[in-house]
Amino acid sequence: MKKWLSAGMLFVLVITLLSSAMAEDDNHHKNSPRNFKTGAEVLLQDQQDLLKGKRVGLITNPTGVDGKLNSIVDAMHNNPNFELKALYGPEHGVRGSEQAGSYVDFYIDKKTQLPVYSLYGKTKKPTPEMLKGIDVLVFDIQDVGTRFYTYIYTMAYAMEAAKENNIEFVVLDRPNPLGGEAVEGPVLEPKYATFVGLYPIPLRHGMTVGELAMLFNKEFNINADLKVVKMKGWHRWKTYYETPLQWVMPSPNMPTVDTAFVYPGAGLIEGTNVSEGRGTTRPFETIGAPFIDGDVLAQKLNELKLPGVMFRSNSFTPTFSKFANVLSNGVQIHVTDYGSYNSVDTGLAVVKTIHDLYPNDFQFRAENSQGISYFDNLIGNGWVREEIEKGTSLKEIRQKWMPELDQFKKIRKHYLLYK
Repeated sequence: MKKWLSAGMLFVLVITLLSSAMAEDDNHHKNSPRNFKTGAEVLLQDQQDLLKGKRVGLITNPTGVDGKLNSIVDAMHNNPNFELKALYGPEHGVRGSEQAGSYVDFYIDKKTQLPVYSLYGKTKKPTPEMLKGIDVLVFDIQDVGTRFYTYIYTMAYAMEAAKENNIEFVVLDRPNPLGGEAVEGPVLEPKYATFVGLYPIPLRHGMTVGELAMLFNKEFNINADLKVVKMKGWHRWKTYYETPLQWVMPSPNMPTVDTAFVYPGAGLIEGTNVSEGRGTTRPFETIGAPFIDGDVLAQKLNELKLPGVMFRSNSFTPTFSKFANVLSNGVQIHVTDYGSYNSVDTGLAVVKTIHDLYPNDFQFRAENSQGISYFDNLIGNGWVREEIEKGTSLKEIRQKWMPELDQFKKIRKHYLLYK
């Protein structure tokens, strides 16, 4: 056996190593801050003329940061080319200090001394008084790519107010953390419209906030004076993991990108008497209740062989929300392949499996006076709940929503800003 490589073999080895190193460097280069900019960075570095000499109102929260994690509030407040006059906070507030459903009152921001108006308090839509002295409203919030996350409807209501008060509206675009290719789940039926689903879009829409703003503006006749500041260096195939951005929690129960990935399906658990993991360090990835046997549930779910996901038996004690301070058993959702993972199918599989295993304990949230459960508001219709209760298979349920989903995909194409 020869102890030394031949010259030819050595040449091949060197070329292979160099190619690998160049590929790694290329991937790093693609994701480097030099080649990627959020809409906020593009605005402040290249398109300040959009705001020059104007009085600006800013709708934002802690996710409104640049690549170095500097707050856009501070950057705009200190900019001499325009005047930042007021801040507007969505659910959870401008500084992100409020839990889900908590209402926030008017206050003065300690750092900037600017007035802060809540868009999740007495009104979800800016009033004329809130907009007095404002020439342009700017929206800069990181969305999570799911229909029932409320920030996109804060944006829609603000666009309506801008139209009604002759104010310009500028959206600073940010990535869809789930990527911009996959579109999943049923399209919302108008009867079930609420603040957790205002327009007929699917559960996982595969669009950025800028693209959604354009779709809302035209398809639903808002007709605001809208401008979208595009990102630089984002492509539809890119999830948040393929950007150089650091994850800033959009809300207290959205701690990681993994949370965002499971949320379009696991969020449906909120419409039941099962814990969605609020009060744990892994909300929406952790599912369970005191009446569940975690080993049995994990086995049944793994037997479904759903793509891109595995389930592990898990016990936990929430510190607040459902079953606070009570031991619960269930599963943790482990995404193994983000490309093939279907969050909506997975979430429905969890709901249906728990329903079938524990028919005497599992419950959907109670119906209101119109016969609508909160689960119906989340899924966007009343028939999925009925089909689960009838024992209809997941495959049949999915097939039933496909025609509307295919129609949405055709409409969606007209508003995509990125390839």
